[in-house]
Amino acid sequence: MSQTDSAAAPASAPAPSGDADTAALAKGGRTNFFGFILRLVARLPFLYVAGRWYGPEAVGRFAFAVLVIELVAQLATLGLKRGLAEQLSLNGADHRTVVWDGMFVAFLASAAGSALLFALPQLMYPAGDIGGADRWMALLVFAIAGTDIALAACAYRFDIGATVRARAIVEPWVISAAAAGFWFVSVRDGLMLSYAAAMLGAFLTALIPMLRHYGGPRGWQPHPAHLIAVARRNAPLAAADAIEWGTRRLDLFILGQFTSPTIYGIYYMAQQVASLPQKLKTSFEPILGPVITRNLAEKRLAAVAAQVSQVGFWIIAAQAGVALALGIPGEAVMGLVGPEFVSGTAALAFLLAAEVVAATAVVSEAALVYVARHRNLLISMATLALQAILSVTLILIAKSMGLPPITYAAAVAVALMLALGFASVVKARLLAHVLQAPVNSLRWALVWATAGAAILGWGATQLPEWAELLIGVPVILGIYSWLIWTRGFGPADRALFKKHPETATGEPTAV
Repeated sequence: MSQTDSAAAPASAPAPSGDADTAALAKGGRTNFFGFILRLVARLPFLYVAGRWYGPEAVGRFAFAVLVIELVAQLATLGLKRGLAEQLSLNGADHRTVVWDGMFVAFLASAAGSALLFALPQLMYPAGDIGGADRWMALLVFAIAGTDIALAACAYRFDIGATVRARAIVEPWVISAAAAGFWFVSVRDGLMLSYAAAMLGAFLTALIPMLRHYGGPRGWQPHPAHLIAVARRNAPLAAADAIEWGTRRLDLFILGQFTSPTIYGIYYMAQQVASLPQKLKTSFEPILGPVITRNLAEKRLAAVAAQVSQVGFWIIAAQAGVALALGIPGEAVMGLVGPEFVSGTAALAFLLAAEVVAATAVVSEAALVYVARHRNLLISMATLALQAILSVTLILIAKSMGLPPITYAAAVAVALMLALGFASVVKARLLAHVLQAPVNSLRWALVWATAGAAILGWGATQLPEWAELLIGVPVILGIYSWLIWTRGFGPADRALFKKHPETATGEPTAV
C-alpha cells in the first residue's frame, strides 16, 4: 500500500464534533445553494443571447476555444483546488506562506500554458480564421487558475460567500450582460470577449477576500524546494482533477471530430443547460474538502463516510429534481435557446441523467483524493477510457445505420452517462473499503419522488409550450420536493434548511 493510501486504518467512532461538521456542511451548502439559484437565473440570459443572437455556428467556435483554455487552466492549478486544504491542515503550516506558494506555482504553470496557446492559437480554433483578439485569449489561463486557488483558500476559512459572489453573481451576470453588449461590436468575437470579461471579474472578486483572510505577499519569498515538493505531491490530485474535468469535456472533443460546428454548438447548448444541476455539486465541494481533511487528521474515518453519504444524498436529491424539471419539458427548454436547438433535446435528457448518476462519484472522490489518491486516479483513467470507447463506438453505430448527425450528440451523451455510472459504483465501493464504513447515498425516497414528478410532468407536456415552462416546471419541482421532504428527509437531512449561528470552527460563515 502506498503512503498516500495509508489512511486506511480501522475506522474510529465519530467524535462529538460530528454535529458541528454537519452544521458546517449544511450551512456551506445552503449558502452555495442560494448561489446556485442566482447562477441559474443569471446564466439563462446568456444562453438565450448566445443561441438567438449569435447562432449555433458561433456558439460552436466559442465552445471549443473555451474547452481548450479551461483544460490548460485546470492543469495549471496543479491539483491545488483540493490539495490546498490538505497543505493548510498540516501541523505548524504558515497559512499565508502556503497560499502564496500555491498562487506562485499556479502562476508559473499558467505562464507555460498561456505561452503554448499564444504560440499555437490553432489549438483553440482548429477551424482556422484566427485574428482579432483570438490569440490574446490564451492569457485567461492566469485568471481562471488564480480564481480556483483564491476560492480554495477562502473555502478553508469557511468563507463560502466568496465562491457565491465570484461564481454565482459576478461570472454569470457579467458574461450575460457582456454578450449582449459585444454583439453590437462584433458577432465573431463577442462571445469570447464576454467570456474574458467574466473570467477577469471572477478573479478580482475571489482575490479580494483571499487578501482579507491571508494578507498580501509582502515579505513572502518563494521556496523552490518546497514548491517542487508540493507540485510532486499534488501530481495525482492534479491528474484526478484534470481527468474529472475531462470526462465533462471529452464528449465535446469527440463530437467535434465527427460533426460540424453547428451540431457542436447545439450539443454545447444542451450541455450548458444540463450543467445547471451540476452546479449543485459544487455547492458542497468548497466546504466538504476542509471538513474531510480535518476529520482525516483526527483519524475519524467513520465520520468521513457518514459525511460523504449525507452530502451525496443531498446532492442527488437536489439534482434529480432539477433534472426532471428541465428534462421532461426538454423541447420547450431547448426551444427557449432557439428553434434550431430543439433537435438537441435527446442529448439534453441523457446529459441530465448523467449529472444525477455522477453525484456519488464526485462526493466519494472528495475523500478518495486524500486516502487513496493513486487508486482513485486509476479509476478515473479507466472511466475516461470507457467513455472514449463508448462514445466512438456509438457514433460509428449511428453512422453505419445512416442516422442523421444530430444523433451523434445523443450517442456521446449516453456514453457519458454510462461511464459516470461506472465511476460512481466503483469509487463508492473503494471508499467504503478504505474507510471500513458504509458509503451509500441512495434511498428509496428518490424512486417515489421521481415517479410522482414524472407522472405529473408527462401531463405537463400536453400543455402549450409556454404553459409547460410557466406551469409544468414549478409543478414538477413542487411534487418532487414534497415527496422527498416527507418520505426521504430525516432530522439530519433537514439540518440543511436550518440556520446555525456558527460553523464547525465557531466562526460565522462570511457571505
